[in-house]
Amino acid sequence: MTTQVIVLNGGSSAGKSGIVRCLQAVLPHPWLAAAIDSLVEAMPASLRESDTGIAFTADGGVNVGSAFRELEAAWREGVAATARAGARVIVDDVFLGGSTSQERWQKALAGLDVLWVGVRCESAVAANREIARGDRARGMAASQAETVHRGVAYDLEVDTTHTESLDCARSIAARLG
Repeated sequence: MTTQVIVLNGGSSAGKSGIVRCLQAVLPHPWLAAAIDSLVEAMPASLRESDTGIAFTADGGVNVGSAFRELEAAWREGVAATARAGARVIVDDVFLGGSTSQERWQKALAGLDVLWVGVRCESAVAANREIARGDRARGMAASQAETVHRGVAYDLEVDTTHTESLDCARSIAARLG
């Protein structure tokens, strides 16, 4: 069986989005990108910064409510359906719940060939990227750097602390064979 889905998990500003773009450039077949950030952007404004949707605290924390979870579950099932329909998909996610988040993906992706990739970055480096980006709540990168990996099982891990996105993408592509 050929890998149909690559799931990248890492904290905010770890470099997942850059790796996705590089993977799309180096892999021999077309791959679609499915990013949790795109889901958040697609939600109605009323669910951003609300108790039932998703809210970002001043210290970089992320709180998610029931409406967010419902839409996230539908999104996850949609990503899985896209892969089942024949498209290759790279998921860019932040497992706020660590292993519980992975279990949700495992259920949705059951029967598909999935490559699980942990994207790590030292907390201080991710925090500096966060400041440079200017579009994230300060503290998010530091608070997520390790917690998103708790209890998560990977086929491969890459570290963007000192490694460029393209080199990480090449490592992932090599793992695909």
